[in-house]
Amino acid sequence: MSSDSWPPQLKEWVAKCLGQMNDSNRTEAQAELRQVIADAFTAKTLWTTDWAGVQLQSLTPKPPPTLKRKISEYQPTGKKAKKAAIKNATSTLDLGDQATLNRRAERFQREHEIERQKNLRINGSQSVLRANSQGVHLLNRIWRADSPSTFGSNPDDPEADPNVPHWDRHTIVGTSQELFKDYLRLTSEPRPEMIRPYHVLQRTFTELKIRWRQKFSYDWICNQFKSLRQDLTVQRIKNEFTVEVYEMHARCALESVSGTASDIQSGCCIVFQVDMVEYNQCQAMLKSLYELGIPGKVEEFTAYRILMLLHGRNKSELNLYVGQLTPQQKTHQAVRHALSVQRAVSMSNYHKLFKEYVDAPNMGAYIMDHFIDRERAKALMIMTKAYRTLTLAFIQNELAFETLTETLSYLHTHGVAVFTNPSNPDRDKVLDCRAVAPSIAQAYEGKYRKVAIKGAV
Repeated sequence: MSSDSWPPQLKEWVAKCLGQMNDSNRTEAQAELRQVIADAFTAKTLWTTDWAGVQLQSLTPKPPPTLKRKISEYQPTGKKAKKAAIKNATSTLDLGDQATLNRRAERFQREHEIERQKNLRINGSQSVLRANSQGVHLLNRIWRADSPSTFGSNPDDPEADPNVPHWDRHTIVGTSQELFKDYLRLTSEPRPEMIRPYHVLQRTFTELKIRWRQKFSYDWICNQFKSLRQDLTVQRIKNEFTVEVYEMHARCALESVSGTASDIQSGCCIVFQVDMVEYNQCQAMLKSLYELGIPGKVEEFTAYRILMLLHGRNKSELNLYVGQLTPQQKTHQAVRHALSVQRAVSMSNYHKLFKEYVDAPNMGAYIMDHFIDRERAKALMIMTKAYRTLTLAFIQNELAFETLTETLSYLHTHGVAVFTNPSNPDRDKVLDCRAVAPSIAQAYEGKYRKVAIKGAV
């Protein structure tokens, strides 16, 4: 958010505080100023606070020091001479400090006048600028204005450092009215006529949701979502609408289907394949948006993140992430389910794990599909050590296979389809646990020891 959208009273208060700063209290006062504004933004009281009555502790007048200062090399001997010398030196110092304050006040007055004229020129684009997240760029102006520059003749000039770009000045507001456009990676500075403004992006998002429900090709839907995300990024729009876009794209990626249109219409050769690259990009962006305080389906995607960390076997990050959850988050159904899955995996409680797999809320099962075969192999390693024989029907029910055919195919894929009665029908076949125990351990080591996660951020 640029300084144009600050409350006028806040602008005046910031200018007043900056004018009171000097070299001795600048660092402490800057830190306190940032903290006060950040706290007011978090509490959503930027426009309701009486800023004129707010006083920074670091700028509170302090009593004069009691230590004597050396005024000059020559020290008068008489009492009257000493008093006169001290008075003259003190008045000289006060005049110097006052002159510095006056120059700083004049500079901020000029800046406010420039900003006022700028507001008159860009009134037409204010609605788009306000679509940006409140608080993302709130402190940028303070950082630039407070930090003395080593470049240029005026060290107090906030624009003197050429290495610190004024991003608000370069923000683009799109003018394109096209609802749909292909995603193209930017190779040069974006042009406003190629970017869709905020209200057009909202219409595009609505149409994309309709087309996704109408079973349009995922490749086309993904291309359009990437283009939509790009336009949001270029215009620096970060708000609840941005969160909705990333959440929807993440769900589409989890539910993506690979296969030709003719295959899908005929009902054959359909393969559900999660687009992990796009999902992980959306999940990473959502994490940063949630941390900015922008509301969304935080608990739902918190649960997805826990399941993804389980898939990647990232135990250290998983424990750290779970430890940061609030008690309120842990009571949410999706988060509670993900934590239950975590406990089942850590305790090798495969019976509980596959029960949670069947009852997964939202789209958690799509993520669990990525590591459920690995956990089935681990469960088979335990079961073949505990039992001498196992019926195929028991394995199907215990490991949450949908059909006996799927169960048999899994055993063949892992080279453990060894039965005591191979000629019997599938529902009557009995697995020889003693014969397959070494094979299932070898298959587990070969297939699941390493985890590859595409697009992990």
